Amino acid sequence: MSTPHDDIQGWLRDRLGSLWGAPVAVEGMRRLSGGASRDTWSLDATTAGGSAQPLILRCDPLVKPSPEVMAREAAALSAAAEAGVPVPRLVDHGTGLGRAYLLMERVEGETIPRRLLRDERFAAVRPKLARELGRVLARIHSMPATAVPDLPEVDPLDHITSVYREFDDPRPAVELGLRWLSDHRPPSSRRARVVHGDFRNGNLMIDESGVRAVLDWELTHVGDPVEDLGWLCVKAWRFGSAEPVGGFGPREELLAGYAEIAGDRPSSAELHWWEVYGTLRWAVLCRMQADRFLSGAEQDVEYAVLGRKVCEQEYDVLLALGLVEPGTLPDVLDGRDDTTAAPPHDRPGADALLRSVQVFLTEETAGDPRLRFLSKVADNAVAIARREALLAPAHAEGHARRLAALGRRDDRELAEAIRDGELDPGDPAVLAAVRGGVTDKLAVANPAYAAQTAR
Repeated sequence: MSTPHDDIQGWLRDRLGSLWGAPVAVEGMRRLSGGASRDTWSLDATTAGGSAQPLILRCDPLVKPSPEVMAREAAALSAAAEAGVPVPRLVDHGTGLGRAYLLMERVEGETIPRRLLRDERFAAVRPKLARELGRVLARIHSMPATAVPDLPEVDPLDHITSVYREFDDPRPAVELGLRWLSDHRPPSSRRARVVHGDFRNGNLMIDESGVRAVLDWELTHVGDPVEDLGWLCVKAWRFGSAEPVGGFGPREELLAGYAEIAGDRPSSAELHWWEVYGTLRWAVLCRMQADRFLSGAEQDVEYAVLGRKVCEQEYDVLLALGLVEPGTLPDVLDGRDDTTAAPPHDRPGADALLRSVQVFLTEETAGDPRLRFLSKVADNAVAIARREALLAPAHAEGHARRLAALGRRDDRELAEAIRDGELDPGDPAVLAAVRGGVTDKLAVANPAYAAQTAR
């Protein structure tokens, strides 16, 4: 019986053979980990008597095909190469096996942020990257929009507000952030440009010499170019580093590198606005991915856990607006070794059983890298469930008291009162309720996150 792997490999042999006019051998095919929206494969293709060509295949998932987005991404790659942006060479794109696909050269280097930010082999290049990334972004923004057909163009704040409200899940911290963005939006005389849309640590191929390639162009659109700079500086993409530009360096270096090529230096106020916007955007995107799980469309543990990451972005919004300070949240699981059970049930109890699942999930896993990645996500999901079981009763009682002091029954009523102007977002009691709710959620979802500094 053939597997999806065999089907894709056979189709690739036929497609590349037709493209190159000679029989092709496809070897070393493996699925790569990471990426919630696309299936990605690494492979080597060889013609008779020729050398192996390292390639990457990106495919839409069968459940959510988007051939028009894939075609736009292919056009963006070609236009970026013309503009001097480091990108993989495009080999082919189209539709095969019922999926839209993109086939490109495999560029050697590293994309995993924690390695880029911690491994000694990148120590010499790290201090240079913030300025280099500014130069790369300036080249992206020099691309003519006409080179990429049918690029979307929407008002960014209206768009994320609309998407957020479609969930019908009002959140006090998000309402505070949206109110601030609306009140502080900088006037921009900048001409709309091609915006990459997801330029961040994790979508950059880097080696010891610098940036080798900019990846993942599926969110390319027309907009304010400072959006890309702000997105790169969003705290989520620093992966624990205190340096704001993707964890690599200071904003001043980013802006200086950008000005070298663009001849224009965005102001600190513009960059800050787009950082706050980007933080809220990531909160909305996490909630959007979680909705795929909540709707029952896809029961993937990665989508489930993304729903519990929204509170990290809520915390970062408060941090960016100066409404909280980095601090230490104790992890209720640290050192915990309780095997007791609730009567009349036998030992080990529920918490110990969940802990045993975590141990299983974190053991060395051979085989599919995607499976190893998902096992770490599942381990995180179990940890969240354990913390919630231990902390939820006290959190519910404390939050009910905070809300009652404001005459509100739940977060929906608090969020809607902030949105409608019934409550002053600067009122210390309002801020205390918002901070308390977000901090409680973070203590369950990821207590270590609160200690990560921000500049």
